[in-house]
Amino acid sequence: MPTAQQRDPSYRRGHTHPLLYVALGAVFLLVFVGAGNVQVQAVSGLFASPVLGQKAFLSSKLAPVALAPELTLVEKTGVRANTPPITTSPKSLGAILGQLENDIKPEVLSYEVEEGDTIASLAEKFKISQDTILWANELAKGAFLKPGQQLSIPPVSGVLHLVRSYDTLSEIASWYKADVNEIVAFNLLGSASEIFAGDILIVPNGKMPSSLPQARLTPLPNSYFIWPIPAPHRITQGLHPFNAVDLSNGICGEAVFAAAGGQVQRTGSTSIGGRYVRILHPNGVVTYYGHLSSILVSPGAKVLQGQLIGYSGRTGRATGCHVHFEVRGAANPFVK
Repeated sequence: MPTAQQRDPSYRRGHTHPLLYVALGAVFLLVFVGAGNVQVQAVSGLFASPVLGQKAFLSSKLAPVALAPELTLVEKTGVRANTPPITTSPKSLGAILGQLENDIKPEVLSYEVEEGDTIASLAEKFKISQDTILWANELAKGAFLKPGQQLSIPPVSGVLHLVRSYDTLSEIASWYKADVNEIVAFNLLGSASEIFAGDILIVPNGKMPSSLPQARLTPLPNSYFIWPIPAPHRITQGLHPFNAVDLSNGICGEAVFAAAGGQVQRTGSTSIGGRYVRILHPNGVVTYYGHLSSILVSPGAKVLQGQLIGYSGRTGRATGCHVHFEVRGAANPFVK
C-alpha cells in the first residue's frame, strides 16, 4: 500500500519513477552499441566521394570509406586539409610526374669495362647491335675500350634520347626513323603525350641521325649550380652515364641539397638508381639525385637552391654511400 507521501500529488509531479530511469538506460545502450560503428564511419566519410550517397554513412555493412586527410590547425580557429600537390597534365612537357615507389620502366645498365672487352664482344654478350653501344656512349667506330671505363648498355638495339622541353614523341620517332607505338610500348608509357623534360627514352630499332635539332634550352653560366653536398665536395667518380658524377665525403646519410632552385618533378626508386629525386629548373634543365637513403621532398614542391632534399645512401646498385648527380639538358659543372 502506498504511503501518504507517495499519495501526495506533489510527489508524483516532482519525482520520476525509478523504472523510467532503467528503461531509458536500456534504450541508450542499444542505440550506442548498434550505432557505434556507424558513427565512426560517418566521421571518416565526411571527406569521401559524394557519389557514395548517404547510405555510405549510415550502414555499417558497407566497406569502409576513405579516411579523412590529416588536418592542420590554422590560427587556432580553423583547420586545413593536408592534400598532395595537384599534378600538371602529362600533355604539358616538363610537368610534375608524381611519386613512384617502384619505377619498373626498362633501365639502361651501367657496365664497367673489363680486360679484353671489345664493342663486338659486348654486343654479343648483351644481344644488341654494336651501333647501339657506340651511339649510347658517343663512341666512334673502332673505339678502344679501357678497363674500368663505364658504358651505358641499353636493353634493346636502338638509341637513347634525352627528352628536352617541347620535344614531342612524333618528332622523336621521325628523327630516329622509329615507330611511335613501339616507343610507347617499350617505355611503358600511358600514351604518346606522356613524356617529360629530363626523361631518357629508349627508342627500339632507332637509327642515329647525322644531326639533331638544337636543344631548346637556355645556356647556363658556370655559377648556376652549387655543390649538392657539403664541403669538401669530394668527387668519387668522374663523368659517367648520364652526364653524371658521384659525390661523397665518405659519410653515409650525408645531407644532399638542391643544386639550383626549381620544382620537384619526380621522386621514386629504381633497381639500379635506388631512391632518387628529379628537379625541374625554370630553364628546362633537370637535375637528378640518385642512391639516396631517404627523401625529404614531394613532387610538386618548390625548392630553393641549397635546400635540403634528402640524404646520401647506397640504395639501388651502389658500391658505397654517395649521391649520383646528373644534369640533364646542360653541362655538368662538376666534371673534371
